[in-house]
Amino acid sequence: MANFQHPFQRLQYVKRQSQDLSDVLVASAGLYLYSYAAADGQRLDVWPQHVAESTTAAASSSEGQSPPEKRRKLSTEFEGNKEKDTSNYKPTWSNIPLMVASSDGKYVVILTAEDKSIRVLELKNDGKLQELSSRTMPKRPSALALTPDNQTILVGDKFGDGYSMPLTPGEYVKTSSEKKLQAPAATNLTVHTKRNLESLEQQKREQQKRESATGEPAKEKTSLDFEHQVVLGHMSVLTDLISVSLSGRNYVLTADRDEHIRVSRGIPQVHIIEQYCLGHTSLISKLCIPSWAPNVLISGDADGQLFLWNWTEGQVLQQISLQDILQTPDIMVRGIQDVVLGTTDPVRIIVVSLEGSSQIVCFTIEGNALKFQDTVQLSGNSLDVVGADASGSVIVSVDAVREAGSTNTWRSSPNTTQALLQTFEARPGQNGLQFILLESPVASSINSSGTSDLSASLEAKKRKEIDDSMYTLGNLKKKKWDE
Repeated sequence: MANFQHPFQRLQYVKRQSQDLSDVLVASAGLYLYSYAAADGQRLDVWPQHVAESTTAAASSSEGQSPPEKRRKLSTEFEGNKEKDTSNYKPTWSNIPLMVASSDGKYVVILTAEDKSIRVLELKNDGKLQELSSRTMPKRPSALALTPDNQTILVGDKFGDGYSMPLTPGEYVKTSSEKKLQAPAATNLTVHTKRNLESLEQQKREQQKRESATGEPAKEKTSLDFEHQVVLGHMSVLTDLISVSLSGRNYVLTADRDEHIRVSRGIPQVHIIEQYCLGHTSLISKLCIPSWAPNVLISGDADGQLFLWNWTEGQVLQQISLQDILQTPDIMVRGIQDVVLGTTDPVRIIVVSLEGSSQIVCFTIEGNALKFQDTVQLSGNSLDVVGADASGSVIVSVDAVREAGSTNTWRSSPNTTQALLQTFEARPGQNGLQFILLESPVASSINSSGTSDLSASLEAKKRKEIDDSMYTLGNLKKKKWDE
């Protein structure tokens, strides 16, 4: 039986600052990160490369060909500020749900899900990806951003905490020393009950086990082993965060599951709250500040509501119900992307994607209001959206595994012609802009090269795990008994 291809979960268009370098499209699918030439869709690299090579070699060997050569050491990487041997590198993650790129086009920052690690990769001139650092967070991150100066990573987690850390870690001196684990204060003379004696013996065995493993007295780890700061905290899951500069001042905007949008000062004064933007009645799933209108904030929630804000004043300028526009119930906003199409006479649009929906909704900003323009019907659920400067079009990642409109019903069989990427462009219409699907050579090239295989014969439990990693809003949205 033929296999499915892993959909692209995240897309990132990387615009190079040097005129000698071509723009790059970076995409995550399954446990891999891919880089493509934005001009023609040629694949430039797959990360982690040695894993991809060993997988291909194993597949060739199973088909009766010669066995793969002995794996050699390819490179050294750094975990925190410690050198790490990658000769026997085995990924501990299955997907890459978060990704951002630096505005100078030099770095890509990703989250690898199961190991909760924030990894920084350098994007070489030839489009190759090289891992520079890996930092494991104490809780699973749920939001990721870079500051406008490309110097600091901001991470929000599912417990509401926000961290800052340098993009490129240097030497780190711990601010708090490690504490030596004290031996149990109790003894056999002071403990009498059978249960307490068993507990005491268990504590002694654990301490001896730690000391025998290291040859040193057991120590208690009191802090992360890389430079970091806790800069903010919410009372619930952080769902998105943005770092923005306006009128020479920096700000951090954060959204959470409890319908709050907080406007804080930038680093190092994130603890100072400037404003709250209150009005949503469901978890806020996405924030967007258009590049051409930095004083405007667009937010979307799990009830299909869009808000337009003057975020510096905490003032609501407009509220739009996508359920009313599409005449469809149970809509959840998955993504909001500001896109500029063309260079000579640019068209500026806001593209809204929906959770488990094959429709894209497009708006323009006119004055202090969002104006609905058109919808785009895709061949499958939209997963992520980016604007492509090289072609002046919009690139959409499409779910070719599940039925359109569903987050958990898989297609009966793989379709070899089903697109992983689709593109569309804006054209003038009678009542505004119309958006037309294109046969893009870039998308065609990427679709033909494919991604990694996803077995069509997976058991139901494994399918559900993959569904939950791809579509998170349904599980995150509050149920009636939570409210």
